[in-house]
Amino acid sequence: MKLQYPSFALRLAAIAVAASTLGGCAAVVVGAAAGTALMATDRRSSGAQVDDETIEVRSALRLSEALGDKAHINVTSYNRQVLMTGEVPSDQAKQMAETIVGRVDNVRSVVNELAVAPPSSLQQRSTDTYVTGKIRASLVDASDLQNQAFKVVTERGTVYLMGRVTPYEAERGTLIARQTSGVGKVVRMFELVTPEDLRALGITAPAAPAPAPAPVPAANPATAVPPATTTLQTESGGAVATPVR
Repeated sequence: MKLQYPSFALRLAAIAVAASTLGGCAAVVVGAAAGTALMATDRRSSGAQVDDETIEVRSALRLSEALGDKAHINVTSYNRQVLMTGEVPSDQAKQMAETIVGRVDNVRSVVNELAVAPPSSLQQRSTDTYVTGKIRASLVDASDLQNQAFKVVTERGTVYLMGRVTPYEAERGTLIARQTSGVGKVVRMFELVTPEDLRALGITAPAAPAPAPAPVPAANPATAVPPATTTLQTESGGAVATPVR
């Protein structure tokens, strides 16, 4: 069920203005949340959902004004934490982009994953979109997860997972992403909550299934190497990548 709010038309108008300003090159792309109605099943507050949409649009406008078509930047905001992915021509442009986004109203933190590299090809972006779609479909199919709790971003084969999830959901969602073909690495940007936290918000998280018995290892099994997984933690010093075993 979708909750409609009077300000929705204003948000659509803001997004339309952003699109016309950015032009056909679409050098700066806002996240998937922009332009969507507020979801009753979303674990963010309605205020945070509106803020995320506004942050994405304003960031895109300001980045486009500052960098034009010199950079390919994706801006994704979840619960006021902003992820920047894509490519920029220099370290100076990378730092400039982070400063611009960090000054947007209501931004809580910025995770700067921009690469100093030529813009990715249309084929690479299409592949990334396809990978994101496969992961989202798998999250929908998972009966022990609420797919609306996750936001998925893919950039050059690296998958970024955002959302307010329980520790079990974080591990389960990460496993789904890692097992998806075309994924080179998984980066987690979760806000961990407890089932009690969710119940206080009127949300019931799906129960985690009982653990299955450990399989008996076969003799001389072949060892598959899964995509690497890291967790990004935002601190005063910036993003810190921590390996997840």
